[in-house]
Amino acid sequence: MLTYKAPLRDMKFLMNEMFDYQSHYQTLNNGSAADAETVEMILQGFAGFAENVLSPLYQPADAEGCHFQDGKVTTPTGFKEAYQQFVEGGWQGISYPENYGGMNLPMSLNLIKSEMMGTANWPWAMYPGLTIGSVNTIMQYGDEQQKNTYLPKLVSGEWSGTMCLTEAQCGTDLNQMKTRAVPNDDGSYAITGSKIFISAGEHDLTENIVHVVLARLPDAPAGTKGISLFIVPKFLPTATGEVGERNQVACGSIEHKMGISSSATCVINFDGATGFLLGEPNKGLKAMFTYMNTARIGTGIQGLAHMELAFQNALPYAKERRSMRALSGTKEPDQPADAIIHHADVRRMLLTQKAFAEGARSMIYHTARYADKLAEAVAEGDEAEIKKWDDKIGFFTPILKGFLTELGIESAKHGQQIYGGHGYIKESGMELIARDARIATLYEGTTGVQALDLLGRKVLLQGGGKAIRDYTAGIMKWCGEYALDKDMRKFVWSLTKLCAEWNMLTARLLLTARKDRDIVSAACDDFLMYSGYVMMAYHWARMAAVSFDKLKNGGEQPKEFYLAKTQTAEFYFEKILPRSSAHAESMTAPSEVMMQMQIDHFAFLD
Repeated sequence: MLTYKAPLRDMKFLMNEMFDYQSHYQTLNNGSAADAETVEMILQGFAGFAENVLSPLYQPADAEGCHFQDGKVTTPTGFKEAYQQFVEGGWQGISYPENYGGMNLPMSLNLIKSEMMGTANWPWAMYPGLTIGSVNTIMQYGDEQQKNTYLPKLVSGEWSGTMCLTEAQCGTDLNQMKTRAVPNDDGSYAITGSKIFISAGEHDLTENIVHVVLARLPDAPAGTKGISLFIVPKFLPTATGEVGERNQVACGSIEHKMGISSSATCVINFDGATGFLLGEPNKGLKAMFTYMNTARIGTGIQGLAHMELAFQNALPYAKERRSMRALSGTKEPDQPADAIIHHADVRRMLLTQKAFAEGARSMIYHTARYADKLAEAVAEGDEAEIKKWDDKIGFFTPILKGFLTELGIESAKHGQQIYGGHGYIKESGMELIARDARIATLYEGTTGVQALDLLGRKVLLQGGGKAIRDYTAGIMKWCGEYALDKDMRKFVWSLTKLCAEWNMLTARLLLTARKDRDIVSAACDDFLMYSGYVMMAYHWARMAAVSFDKLKNGGEQPKEFYLAKTQTAEFYFEKILPRSSAHAESMTAPSEVMMQMQIDHFAFLD
């Protein structure tokens, strides 16, 4: 059976020695309460919950799945009890204001909690996870009555939230959205339409579910400029904020999926349901991106979760499973064969999983500090600061979401390969990780959508490559600080060349796109993956620099920990980073090679 152990050593290495969270917290209005003792208590407390409560439910719940009957969803055995423990522990409200019942701690602690929760049992984690986006959106765009009505219950976890965006005829292309919102005399709206693929849209864990729904007003402009956002609760709140009468919201069915079977993915029908405008009319898409950025960071965490879980469960098997003798000579002469971890190819797969997981964690923990700043700006209503930090996070989110979830699938594949035939049967759990990892590349926008967002919108349209110039300038400044360090020379030299190449590729695509618009779509996937590999290389170089320093001067962890860091960094630069060269060459190929074929010529089946 799959097991999970929170990687607290690596988490603390990043928080304390890499990014100095304690100094960062002192710059936040709500950071003073996040002292070292409190942070340690939260890490230890939630690690115990994830390891002992959530992890054991993962495989049995997948086998059982969700039950649907007469519009009601019953979650698998143990889910409701685990959720009650979650609520009693106050875990949902870690990073929300005290006046809504939260602990008022930095948002980064909530993301770290989400990592442990998601790695232990991602399908379960989706139920409280979707609520986070609802809270963030209402916090930023809701009026005072809406905040006072919904946030206390959402922050406590007594109520949960969803995002209702996708319809049968449209997902990413919201121009085709048909759900309507007609004004009522009392200032509310009648919402009519059907939404699909709604995660946690119906379940038995909370007494109420608050749907955040995109819909069109009768006089709305055409296209995405005419989309508004609404709060549509399953049960209408009473004047005192308790559950009132049932709204005209119903679950029509749940999807039968490839993976995450213990997470209810619902068709939700709104039949003149009472809704309340969230934010300004016809500006719902802007508000929805607050939800989406939150979700995309969370989906990046899902990529990390699958990397970590696959690695944690492949490693002990590789130490125990014996097959043949190592090519360099017998390693375990008292055994009939050597453990497969002595074979270089198995080590390649294990080190790839390790490099991906620890590199991804560093990327996410870095972005989490920006999330702290954004949350503070929202709490203070500082629009300039909101835009500043939202723009910064906006550059990272397509890479975190698109790149890391693709690596999550690769890590799951390596886990199956290490187990061999046992990786294909249910008992090992590797096939479960592989199935569950697939969805992460699809929801909140497929990898292609993330890639087009990164290259087309974030890089080319918003500043003509400024995002890459600014980011690489930061890398180059850091490289300058280590230019004469003999331990770091090989990392610094590689990063310097990559920064120059990244800017050159961006400029080349920008110039080409002036004459060939298709090049943006043709090159975007390679651009995304290239960007991800270079960004992760920067993080591995930084982790190596810290680890070399701790090997010389001492640190919180034993020397073996830091030595493993430097060796993993070397592996990443020598065996993984060369992939970027193939992406660089591919992205500059003319779009004509993709677009020249006539549609009727794709297949000849008659």
